Amino acid sequence: MGKYIRKRLVQLIPILLGVSFITFALMYLAPSDPAEMKLSAQGTAVSQEILDETREEMGLNKPFLEQYLSWLLNLLTGDMGVSYIDNVPVSQKIVTAMPSTIILAVSSMLLTLLIAIPLGILAAIRQNQWVDYSIRFFTFVGTSIPNFFLALVLIYVFAMQLNWLPVLATGSIRGLILPTIALSTVMISKYIRQIRAAVLEELNKDYVMGARSRGIQENVILYKNVLRNSMITVVTLIGLSIGSLLGGAAVVETIFVWRGLGKMVVDAIGARDYPVIQGFVVWMAIIYVVVNLLTDLSYHLLDPRVKEGWET
Repeated sequence: MGKYIRKRLVQLIPILLGVSFITFALMYLAPSDPAEMKLSAQGTAVSQEILDETREEMGLNKPFLEQYLSWLLNLLTGDMGVSYIDNVPVSQKIVTAMPSTIILAVSSMLLTLLIAIPLGILAAIRQNQWVDYSIRFFTFVGTSIPNFFLALVLIYVFAMQLNWLPVLATGSIRGLILPTIALSTVMISKYIRQIRAAVLEELNKDYVMGARSRGIQENVILYKNVLRNSMITVVTLIGLSIGSLLGGAAVVETIFVWRGLGKMVVDAIGARDYPVIQGFVVWMAIIYVVVNLLTDLSYHLLDPRVKEGWET
């Protein structure tokens, strides 16, 4: 297992280098002049002399590769540059926004798992019954509603009409409820469909038929064999979701003014704050590769056949 982890970590290096190069190249090719944007954001009158001095100070007169290598070396030491808008280090902005994103991601994931796992299993063991049809109808509706539309409906009903919850996320538990529901609804629907399919596939396998023929109780088969084997599907879904959630749910965070990574990058895109956008993309790449690695490692605990594949 240690050999496999080392091999995967080595494979991550070219991926992260490729992401960093493409990100820097796209920002380099952007039509706006970073020096002019920085001076404008600071409220400094832009003259040609000041503009030339600022370009030299920012290293914009150097060749592309020299600029990239300088940026990369700074990145390796944790220096992601400084925001053009508020002159705050990008790494500090990410660290400041991260706790809010983690809180929203954890609450959304917990709500998703608490609802999706039992309903997915129930739909599978009650296949083609009214319970199954009702759950499948819910999943169809849930996957059809865009996040931004659901968020606006929730605000209108629960905040403006019923006045039960705040319109904007205030950092309190009450302010967390609506963003969590808006973010979880689509995930719950997708999870239910995947879990239902995974449990049905297991229920139709030969070992389940054999266990039934030997008189083993249905509950024992379900909890000791079927659910354990179906958990790989759940782990895969969690891995995919965690990556996007920790990167910030941009639309939901913006609608509810939730000050996480999603809102931070939307604001940066609107202001063409390139250092923040670059830092966010690199952060997203790191999150995705780390979560994918942890997901692969978790397969080892759930399915011994995966371990055999690593050792061959």
